[in-house]
Amino acid sequence: MNWDWGVVADFMPYFWSGLLTTLQALAWGTLIAFSLGLVWAIAVRGPAFVRWPVLGFTEFVRNTPLLVQLFFLFFVLPEWGPTVPVMVAGAIGLGLHYSTYTMEVYRAGIEAVPVGQWEAAHALSMSPRRTWQSVILPQAFRRSVPALGNYVIAMLKETPLIATIGLMEMLGEARAFGTETFRFMEPYTVVGIAFVLVAYPASLLIRALERRLATH
Repeated sequence: MNWDWGVVADFMPYFWSGLLTTLQALAWGTLIAFSLGLVWAIAVRGPAFVRWPVLGFTEFVRNTPLLVQLFFLFFVLPEWGPTVPVMVAGAIGLGLHYSTYTMEVYRAGIEAVPVGQWEAAHALSMSPRRTWQSVILPQAFRRSVPALGNYVIAMLKETPLIATIGLMEMLGEARAFGTETFRFMEPYTVVGIAFVLVAYPASLLIRALERRLATH
């Protein structure tokens, strides 16, 4: 099959729509993953009646496929009552799944904070909330940023899965366009290049940030 720039031009409106959907799902998924991951990381340092349910839940989520979780949120959950819009289901699926990984990143960052920092906060009679906000989390987050960035890139590469529940991101748009026109080479190539153009600069930025944080 010969390359046809006319097909590329015809595909571009679908591509931009898919790219916007991809970035929206990624942005919301990242926000959920970073927020919930921090909640899980703090919760597992709490009492046993909090720690063990959280550990059990996160292990379950981490060890089941993201695709199954997306299907559950969009197809199964409405059977019990709440109907979840497709963008919400996609973002929650991505965010919830990756929150179980960001949790481990936060845990490592928290555990890397020297014990002396905890002791100093206690000696100054700081409340637990103030200790977390002003002493522990700023240091832990600084140590966690590079690894968190890597999970954002990993999440970007998982976004094609949301097309399985009807959320037409880049790859979903390319597949639909190819099915209509019987031209798959051009749309799939454009989407592949787009993933590289988004992911590679992001990975370079993360490496630069990691080097910068390592020197401070």
